[in-house]
Amino acid sequence: TGPGILLPLMHVYKRHPESTVAVFPSDHFIVEEELFMAHVYLACRVVERYPSYLVLLGIQPGAPEPDYGYIVPGPKANHLALLSIHGVSQFIEKPDAHAVQELLVKGGLWNSMVMVFKARTLLDLVRRTAPQIYRLFSWILQAVGTTGETDVVEEAYRQMEVVNFSRGLLEALPREYASRLLVLPVRGVHWSDWGSEHRIMSVLQNTGHLGRLHGIPESRLFRIWQGSSSADRVGRRFL
Repeated sequence: TGPGILLPLMHVYKRHPESTVAVFPSDHFIVEEELFMAHVYLACRVVERYPSYLVLLGIQPGAPEPDYGYIVPGPKANHLALLSIHGVSQFIEKPDAHAVQELLVKGGLWNSMVMVFKARTLLDLVRRTAPQIYRLFSWILQAVGTTGETDVVEEAYRQMEVVNFSRGLLEALPREYASRLLVLPVRGVHWSDWGSEHRIMSVLQNTGHLGRLHGIPESRLFRIWQGSSSADRVGRRFL
């Protein structure tokens, strides 16, 4: 996921180096979309006013979920206290069941991985925390838009180690660059990471969407979900 975010960021940065960027994972389900996007717009306004920050959206947990990443909020940012925006004291990726309970007591939030930042700011944080991957993507940046771009990307990826964005980058930031991170708590939003068949069916049932499947058996639903054209047809039927 580290390279998955950084590769398109090189294209954005090459064309619009002062841009504000929002990252949205593709497998998330959100019921109250307008309320959620209002939080995203607020994060964008904060970043445009204070460009050195990276703002993450943290979801108010609805239940103990050991399969999610957690953000432990720090104190409220003084100049943003009226917006209920906090610093970040810790990231915990997929804690065990006992640790989850402790995180909930501490006010831990689900890490949605939706984040807003200036392109230049994230690259600076990567340079400071992961110089090896930064060097490879700097090489890619120079090649973006040239005839040698494809060859450079392929060679860089051959040299690149696997880097998970949460574990490899985010978890290291509070230890050294906590002042650059903020978390915006999101409340009143039904959010789920659809990373498993069980979670998809559970969320559809709990939100009252399951009836929109029009009687499609669960087993058949996931067989056709694997094909993009079939998945699109199913999506139009129940969403």
